Amino acid sequence: MYTAKPMPKNPVVAIAGITGAVGKEILLVLEQLEFPAAEVRALASARSAGKRIPYTGPGAPADGELVVQEMTDDSFADVDIVLFSAGGDVSERFAPAVVASGAVMIDNTSAFRMRDNVPLVVPEVNAADIKNHQGIIANPNCTTIQMVVALNPIHQLAPIKRVVVSTYQSASGAGAEGMQELYDQTHAYLHDEELTIEAFAHQIAFNCIPQIDVFMDDLSTKEEWKMVVETKKIMHAPNLEVAPTCVRIPILRSHSESINIEFDTDALDAAGRDYPTLDQVREALENAPGVVVIDDPENKAYPMPYPTNGTNETYVGRLRVDNSVKSGVALWCVADQLRKGAALNAVQIAQALLP
Repeated sequence: MYTAKPMPKNPVVAIAGITGAVGKEILLVLEQLEFPAAEVRALASARSAGKRIPYTGPGAPADGELVVQEMTDDSFADVDIVLFSAGGDVSERFAPAVVASGAVMIDNTSAFRMRDNVPLVVPEVNAADIKNHQGIIANPNCTTIQMVVALNPIHQLAPIKRVVVSTYQSASGAGAEGMQELYDQTHAYLHDEELTIEAFAHQIAFNCIPQIDVFMDDLSTKEEWKMVVETKKIMHAPNLEVAPTCVRIPILRSHSESINIEFDTDALDAAGRDYPTLDQVREALENAPGVVVIDDPENKAYPMPYPTNGTNETYVGRLRVDNSVKSGVALWCVADQLRKGAALNAVQIAQALLP
């Protein structure tokens, strides 16, 4: 049984898995957003214990360096929020200790996302679900996060029936190892050297891989399955159909998505409502939290991966009518995978926990 500790205005925050790509980004986001931590602790495996990591944000030590501590069941006794970015098996291993301590675990893995008693949260979409937590709040998959940030204001304008999405996912989705492999393979390719393939199933440099995670019985991949089930849960839309194709491309950080949206014309007709116009969709996106519209075709202005690296927003452009359905729109969506797709979303959940 979970008994929550009162959340202070200045909580003690622990980052579990701080030496990984997402853990490092979480620390950077805490610093840049000036999250009001009374103390920030760095947790990792025994092999990383003793490493020193620069940090000068709120809750920093006097010398401006966090000393990495080995994560054990005793690490959470006087911690208020645990931002977890280790592997799913590690999350499952330590979740009971976090819950028993009365802290709140914000988990960036897939371990708890589809459990009924665990909120799956994107603050711009379903922040109200946070209040239902029992010690664990799940951070969704990166591709799902940016898509629902773009879908939600449109869904509020008019109910969405179906979404067809193709993703163009960066190497950062495979962690620091994936990013390094893209660097190394690109260098080797340009210097006519032999390429080493470890982080991905195939060469990633100058290539596209139409598989992310394992294949399932219906021949979709687990990454695609995540987009389907997570979108339904976050948006409280069990009948919303999602048809994804997920592709890894040789980009370092930002994910891109091509999204076709079909409105529920039966529901609109039954309610005697007009179908949404493209201008109404554009206005809804322009007024949505966390969304930046870049859509000026005449001047070749639209979101792209490289300019969005290190930024916090979800960018939308290439807005147009989808004439293949009775009522629909198409758009292009880009967001930094390490930021909104992981670290930033986790910190935003932590912000929502503050009194």
